[in-house]
Amino acid sequence: MDERVQKLLSQWGIASRRQAEQMILAGRVQLNGAIVQLGQKANPEIDRITVDGVLMQPAQRPKLIYLLLHKPVGVLSTCTDPWHRPTVLDLLPSSLKEGHGIHPVGRLDEDSTGALLLTNDGALTFYLTHPRHHIPKTYEVWVEGYPAEAVLQEWRQGVLLADRLTLPTQVTVLKRHPARKTLLQVILTEGRNRQIRRVAAQLGHPVLSLHRTAIGPIQLQDPSALLLASGQYRPLKDAEISFLKTQLDLLSEGETVTREEYSR
Repeated sequence: MDERVQKLLSQWGIASRRQAEQMILAGRVQLNGAIVQLGQKANPEIDRITVDGVLMQPAQRPKLIYLLLHKPVGVLSTCTDPWHRPTVLDLLPSSLKEGHGIHPVGRLDEDSTGALLLTNDGALTFYLTHPRHHIPKTYEVWVEGYPAEAVLQEWRQGVLLADRLTLPTQVTVLKRHPARKTLLQVILTEGRNRQIRRVAAQLGHPVLSLHRTAIGPIQLQDPSALLLASGQYRPLKDAEISFLKTQLDLLSEGETVTREEYSR
């Protein structure tokens, strides 16, 4: 059956769907000897697809893997780093990080900690990082000072960043510390670059630390009160995987990321 080439590459664990589209735009993917155009379809049973000259074999597609990682501070949310800094894949055993196409879904800043999904399901990665769709993410954020209610309300309603308002945000005060700092719970439904840090600084209360506790219903601390330790990972539960896969129904088969969306 014909499928879009970017979808095939993500299904085989070659790259996330977004990364696959970038590879196609860069001219790195060929179909039967010709450079693939974005949106072009192929039948993996009869067509010859190569990436950087290497033939892709659909029969070699790895089993789909879904993990929740507790990212520590100082670790990069990427697969490789040219300066050899530690990455999230370095926290996995070699049996997982090699030959499976596992990659982080989105990212947390180097100085941020907490819940991060890892998978080789490119279609799922495409959905979770697509700017048109939103899964709430929950953070615990220490900020400088004691934000006034008017400031918190401004944050909740939306703040202008780069000429575009942020979406409405849930912001709740959890604790005020005598050392002039406040612990906030922040629930976002979008993921613009360093959004919480930028908004907090703009409102006059810079972030001291940022920790993501949950992605949708997927939590670092599950209902049985077991907390995933920093640097550790666990497979997602069946119910968690089911939740994520139901979200894919919201993404139509014909959707394609544009060049403009890559620049966001």
